[in-house]
Amino acid sequence: MKFAKICVIGLGYIGLPTASTFATHGIQVLGVDVNQHVIETLNRGEIHIHEPGLHDVVKKAIQSGNFKAVAKLEEADAFIIAVPTPFKEDELGEYNGMTYKLADMRAVVSAAESIVPFLRKGNLVILESTSPPRTTVDLVAPILSHSGLAAGRDFHLAYSPERVLPGQIMRELIENARVIGGVTPESAQAGSDLYGTFVKGQIIQTDATTAEMVKIMENTTRDVNIAIANEFSRLAEKFGVDVWEAIRLANLHPRINILSPGPGVGGHCISVDPWFFVEAAPDLTTLIHHARFVNDTQPHFVVNKVKQALGDMKDKKIAALGLAYKPDVDDLRESPATEVVHLLQKEGAHVKAWEPFKPDASLPGIHMVGSFEETIKDADAIVLLVNHTEFRQLNPSEVARKTKSRLLIDTVNGWKDEAWKNAGFDVRVLGVGKIRVA
Repeated sequence: MKFAKICVIGLGYIGLPTASTFATHGIQVLGVDVNQHVIETLNRGEIHIHEPGLHDVVKKAIQSGNFKAVAKLEEADAFIIAVPTPFKEDELGEYNGMTYKLADMRAVVSAAESIVPFLRKGNLVILESTSPPRTTVDLVAPILSHSGLAAGRDFHLAYSPERVLPGQIMRELIENARVIGGVTPESAQAGSDLYGTFVKGQIIQTDATTAEMVKIMENTTRDVNIAIANEFSRLAEKFGVDVWEAIRLANLHPRINILSPGPGVGGHCISVDPWFFVEAAPDLTTLIHHARFVNDTQPHFVVNKVKQALGDMKDKKIAALGLAYKPDVDDLRESPATEVVHLLQKEGAHVKAWEPFKPDASLPGIHMVGSFEETIKDADAIVLLVNHTEFRQLNPSEVARKTKSRLLIDTVNGWKDEAWKNAGFDVRVLGVGKIRVA
């Protein structure tokens, strides 16, 4: 199947890289977004998100004449839905006394509805947004049927999840294996034909619901594995053990690969996707639900660590380093670091936060400052929340000259204790229940 023109709905962390990559491979692309600022920014050749290599690809796409950001759809050969699927802010599900978060599918519904007036026989519609199982067949297909056309008979419909790592998106978008789940085998083949435009990795065809489940399984597995690491960090402090040493030794076993603990789990994938399984089958997801509970409560464990070091936190000044959900990215979505800041403030502390990858960010209820120096200057304690490379590379002696604080709480094992101790700092590391020996 040949594609001359496609519409990509949603120009965020996945939609924009996807749209611009298609455009640089010879396909005419309309990038559709509801945010006028995003549209104007892109059409100037600039970008609104941080991702290595993305700016060059977007600039090349625009210069080729194949990419344009717009507010409304047009007729096309294919439509790709790449919009957010966050939580519902004011509603929870409940099963046997167990509460769980619910997916907010309004953006997917709106995107599907926007396609209806432009849908023609022979078109291809692909949902990329991470969604609960059966979304493609039970939600998207019925909406598209309002066009008078039937999915799988008159047009192709498929689900193809993104499987890329922030910071590596532009490479992995092309090199990673791609799963295409069609409502029919013909729909899967059409999706394969489209992504074959640029994907160099293996393209695997399956049914839509299997493809949906694959994406959620991947992120749920990681969430569960992080949860056990976080529980290990709590146990290590209870038993007087250094969890980082214990993990390193355990991982010498050829069939063991324990992940690193930290302040929690964030981002729009790992901290969100497992809830889609719980929502779809709360009676079958006890383990998944508990893993979510562990990771969602890990910020409380961090705050208790700070309280142990500082005592009464009322009016204490704390410098929070890093607000992104993972190292070396600017994505603050569902970040456990922001939850730690909010909890510290509830304890009466005055918190200044510094996020080098998004220095101009504005977050409700969080005092963002303009520089690292300003953040730490008057602090009583410095809390490392994200393992950014530039934080790991800080010179302890230089930091000591810029702050009155001599207390560090390291939640990600990013700082070498001995160097900081030699500079006069008291270093407390998450998951360490004993004094480290150099």
